[in-house]
Amino acid sequence: MKMRLDRWLTTLCVDSRSRVKEIIRNGQVKVDGKTVTDPAFSCETETQRLVLRDSEIDGRVMRHVLLNKPAGLLTAARDPKQPTVMDLLPEVFGGIGCMPVGRLDKDTTGVLLLTCDGELNHRLLSPARHVDKVYRAVVEGKLTEKDVHAFADGLELSDFTALPARMTVLKADDCLSLAEVTVREGKFHQIKRMFAAVGHEVKELHRLSFGPLTLDNGPAEGMWRELTENETDMLYEAAGMRTK
Repeated sequence: MKMRLDRWLTTLCVDSRSRVKEIIRNGQVKVDGKTVTDPAFSCETETQRLVLRDSEIDGRVMRHVLLNKPAGLLTAARDPKQPTVMDLLPEVFGGIGCMPVGRLDKDTTGVLLLTCDGELNHRLLSPARHVDKVYRAVVEGKLTEKDVHAFADGLELSDFTALPARMTVLKADDCLSLAEVTVREGKFHQIKRMFAAVGHEVKELHRLSFGPLTLDNGPAEGMWRELTENETDMLYEAAGMRTK
């Protein structure tokens, strides 16, 4: 991505725009080994080597993150009163615009993808792309085949009709049941509302996978890692886009 040097450093949360310009003019920045003193110097953020005060810094502004969301955090960029998933990441990810793809409820745990690519974000959430999201749910009461068929037919909720979803009942007791649910959309509180529509309150909800992404190779709960090149390629393929 082409970007002015001063904007690049500001995006990377090095300092304010005015202070960054001073740093550049004072000869404290090198691009591909050469000192640059012009704040307007055009850079390629994903390929050029960036050095600030003799220390190399990661200049990429297109990054993708897999986070294992714990309970108790909002899936939001920021909130004035409550902690969010962005509090688990270094400040630079907010600076480069790395945002959650969809949202998990505050008490829902598991796979959460964050990306700087707005088009990828939009496409992965589109029901037309058929990107599966798999959840494990603990619900009150005994799930039956009638519930399974109701999910498969598509449930009519107050403001929209949920697309057909696949439910597999793993355990069904009179008090609690355990199930896996696969959906291709992600409306607000959707899984909880779907279970409520068939008379079951969700007690625990955990997202096992988002498209090709799982937590089989980590990270641990509350931790994050960047996607591998192969994972990134698979996501772009799922979204019907060329790999960036």
